[in-house]
Amino acid sequence: MERLLVLIARALIALLQALPLTWVARLGRAGGGLAYVLDARHRRVATENLRQCFGAELSPPAIRRLARENFRRVGENFSCAVRTAALSAEQIPKILTVSGGERARAALAGRGRGVVVAIGHFGNFELYARANLFVPGFQFATTYRALRQPALNALLQDLRERSGCLYFERRSDASALREAMNSRRVMLGLLADQHAGDRGLPVPFFGRECSTSAAPAVLALRYHCPLHVAICYRTGPARWHIEIGDEIPTAVDGHPRPIEDIARDMNHAYEAAVRRDPANWFWVHRRWKSVHRRPRHTPVTEATAPQPVAEDAE
Repeated sequence: MERLLVLIARALIALLQALPLTWVARLGRAGGGLAYVLDARHRRVATENLRQCFGAELSPPAIRRLARENFRRVGENFSCAVRTAALSAEQIPKILTVSGGERARAALAGRGRGVVVAIGHFGNFELYARANLFVPGFQFATTYRALRQPALNALLQDLRERSGCLYFERRSDASALREAMNSRRVMLGLLADQHAGDRGLPVPFFGRECSTSAAPAVLALRYHCPLHVAICYRTGPARWHIEIGDEIPTAVDGHPRPIEDIARDMNHAYEAAVRRDPANWFWVHRRWKSVHRRPRHTPVTEATAPQPVAEDAE
């Protein structure tokens, strides 16, 4: 079965990479629209998430239209991610722009060995790895969780690693990541906008408490790195812009801020990005799942936080 899946995946990848990117975008949007009709479970999740966040501002028909457009965007982004993985360094600037790189370079001056960037499932988020073309002087890196099927995982990683970005398996490559953070000018991107399970911190997002990954905050404090949030926006069919935001303070008067306060600032940045273009985020994920809350009597700091578990680089 795994061999059959790999053959199908290879054929699909070959087909998408043989087509012009705009065609791939149209095919992806059509596939996403079809998924909206057929996938009732995820359609309900997306619609309910949107209703909880925008129900006071949008009518039910507007919520449904937004959910349908979100499915089309997800189809477009996933299909295009396969195609953009094969684009050369000369072709990438034709479909991607990046702003805010100077913020990361300025924040780095005289501090640490790298930068931590909290990224999210916005737009064609696989393009975060290609932003290295626009922010010279850094070795880009991220974490991921390997698929259970080794052959499929190898195929996916072959696509990703063409970018020159370093990928660290979050369960087995902790020592390698630590070595990289201690020895290189690394820009480490961590997906931290989804449900973080029982190990996450209970932090509000759109006014509702949800489990939030502490990994960007913990690692920024641990390696004395500036922390930013970066968002990938869709600017048109098969066109994207990555915006690196202002630095999120990790210390006040020389003292580390509580992890929960830093995570709250990250969620505020994510929420602003969602409000800017609601269809651009991954609404089919159950972001507000209930979790068991550990009792806390003091603010969580880098020293007391659980070992960080970053979101998968899916």
